[in-house]
Amino acid sequence: MTASNDLLEKLHAAVGLNLLERIESGEAAASDYAQAIKFLKDNDISASKAPTLDRLMNALDQHLPFTNPDDPTAYPH
Repeated sequence: MTASNDLLEKLHAAVGLNLLERIESGEAAASDYAQAIKFLKDNDISASKAPTLDRLMNALDQHLPFTNPDDPTAYPH
């Protein structure tokens, strides 16, 4: 007997929510963080793929005064 997609989706969501709740409560143990990291990795989630990170990097790029390190006028001596 195989599990239905609906059951698997609910189980997946429950595991993710449980990990998140433990971490957000501030009472997560190191093993909880390890489980969360494995959960993300197993689901092919990384910071480089996170939409929030992309938005943050774009905001930084547009608002911070980045300069070219090769530009001699950027770093007065």
